[in-house]
Amino acid sequence: MKKFVTPGLISAGVLAWTAHPVQAQPPSVETLSPIVVTGVAPESPLQFSTNPRLPRLPLPASDGTDYLKTIPGFAAIRNGGSNGDPVLRGMFGSRLAILANGSAMPGACPGRMDAPTSYISPQSFDELNVIKGPQSVRWGPGASAGTVRFERKPPRFTGPDATLQASLLGGSWGRHAGNVDFTAGNAAYYARLTANQDRAQDYKDGNGQRVPSRWKKWNTDIAVGLTPDPDTVLELSAGTGDGYARYAGRGMDGTRFKRETLGLRFQKDMDQGLLRAIEAQLYYNYADHVMDNYELRPFKPGGGMSMPMASNVDRLTWGARLSADWALRADLTLTTGLDMQRSRHRKRSAMGSQDYRDQTRVKDAEFDHLGLFAETRWELSDRSRLIGGARLDKAGVKDWRTSLGSGMMSRPNPGAGQQRRETLPSGFLRWEHDLDSVPLSLYAGLGHVQRMPDYWELFSPRRGPQGSASAFLGIQPEKTTQLDIGAQYKSDTLTAWASAYAGHIQDYILFDYPQSGMAGAQARNVQARIMGAEVGADIRASQDWTLGATLAYAWGRNRSDGRPLPQMPPLDLRLSADYARGAWSAGGVWRLVAAQRRYARGQGNVVGYDFGPSAGFGTLSLYGGYQINRHLSLTAGVDNVFDKAYSEHLNLAGNSGFGFGAATRFNDPGRTVWLKAALSF
Repeated sequence: MKKFVTPGLISAGVLAWTAHPVQAQPPSVETLSPIVVTGVAPESPLQFSTNPRLPRLPLPASDGTDYLKTIPGFAAIRNGGSNGDPVLRGMFGSRLAILANGSAMPGACPGRMDAPTSYISPQSFDELNVIKGPQSVRWGPGASAGTVRFERKPPRFTGPDATLQASLLGGSWGRHAGNVDFTAGNAAYYARLTANQDRAQDYKDGNGQRVPSRWKKWNTDIAVGLTPDPDTVLELSAGTGDGYARYAGRGMDGTRFKRETLGLRFQKDMDQGLLRAIEAQLYYNYADHVMDNYELRPFKPGGGMSMPMASNVDRLTWGARLSADWALRADLTLTTGLDMQRSRHRKRSAMGSQDYRDQTRVKDAEFDHLGLFAETRWELSDRSRLIGGARLDKAGVKDWRTSLGSGMMSRPNPGAGQQRRETLPSGFLRWEHDLDSVPLSLYAGLGHVQRMPDYWELFSPRRGPQGSASAFLGIQPEKTTQLDIGAQYKSDTLTAWASAYAGHIQDYILFDYPQSGMAGAQARNVQARIMGAEVGADIRASQDWTLGATLAYAWGRNRSDGRPLPQMPPLDLRLSADYARGAWSAGGVWRLVAAQRRYARGQGNVVGYDFGPSAGFGTLSLYGGYQINRHLSLTAGVDNVFDKAYSEHLNLAGNSGFGFGAATRFNDPGRTVWLKAALSF
């Protein structure tokens, strides 16, 4: 296993150099450090990489969205205690590609109660990689905001050996979690088991008020691999998981989050010749989700539900990917490939004394796509390079619904049995240059992405453009053209970086909500502009101290309506200080968030909408760690040290079933204490 010496904590900038990703190298006993992630800086232009096993501030993450908030530019639409929906630079949903081991697992809930990241346990993965903006075509269609990849790396053994990584976490509000990762094998084969369980009770905010947020989840994954030589891997993997969660901001809770996955992948590297690497992958992902308004909460009529109700939705997704790396010349490399995916969505429901399990599942939607891509890197000189790529996607979707709405509100579906087909081109070109006189890198890239509307944009709205009965027939593909520029400076004592973007979105997909709230949303296309920036710096103030800061700002405008673009996170500043000497480490993060006065009341996306301005706030989180020996470390932390009552701007309105008033944000947790022990052999 590739080693990086880390004497203690690493902060935002230093993390980009020193985090120890699991590489395909012979494993060995790893010396743990009481490392806490206080932020993540770019590893290279537009590329962010970190080890999601590391504890971080605030409280160690419960799902993929929770961990992504560590990275500048990310925010989350909160549901309650867990399973929020990630937002990057104000962009939401399928504009952000989420991949786990190279495969997509879109959730099944029409309101994204089970967002793709809700099925991801960060500590079960070796690497988290993020590409901001439309600056790659290799990882699937439609990623106009960026691409997020949670990856497990195939281990390599030179002889019979085994490794073990485990952790235990305990904290306020009944939070406790356990994670185990065990790998054994030899030079010819390996087997790996990862498992985790994580749960928490309702939390209290800074005012001492209970916020409904109880949740539990577990995951188990196994993988077996053949390694006939050092350059070849054939791996078969399988996984399952389940859980529940109750939501302060929804009229129903999630009582099942069942996950089933199967995967087969092949990797082959070559040292010489034109073809340098080939990778092939097949995957099967199944999500079975149940939501109701009575199991995790006392039933109260309201929100259009006059009696107990349960809804069971499932989504089956299977796909494949094939890519090849080519060395055309010493200074010119090329990656080519294709990817395909098919997805089927079904639903069933029950009311009153009925049992949803006695009902027949009814298919309402089918999706498919086939994409071809090519991405090249041309070394213009020792210090300059061009990176570019293009892809073409053939996307299709079929509407199987015979009617729209339910009960007395049911009406014929004008799109019943119809199929839509779209041809969607995408591409980008980026220039990178390293200065000779100073350790400074510059980049500028222009990208264009055309994105097929997703399930939530075609099937969840009650109405389509101009009040039409079906969004399926009227919503057009979204087209994003964006310029990304930035710089990165690295020296022994200072890391500094800045990235900025400006984009035009043609046919941006917007949701309009009536005054009554989430029910009855209309989806339509508008013209939009976006821009923003993220900056950060880390200073090695002394041998023991590192100081850091990051700032993120996102802006958007709905040009069609002459209004701000909704669901934009406010200005977010994070200041960090980290101390490390010998076996001890300590530090903290002071987060300062500005008030958000730019909003579009009643507009948003399938999950949330703007219902007014939000106040600014500041919170302080502290941690301390001790390295007991080379195998065992302890880390403790306190989040929201001053027990402040605050809420995020991106926040579902609290549900009236829990006593929240109309358009009332629910608060984040108050003071939270946690302790984590990590073991490695």
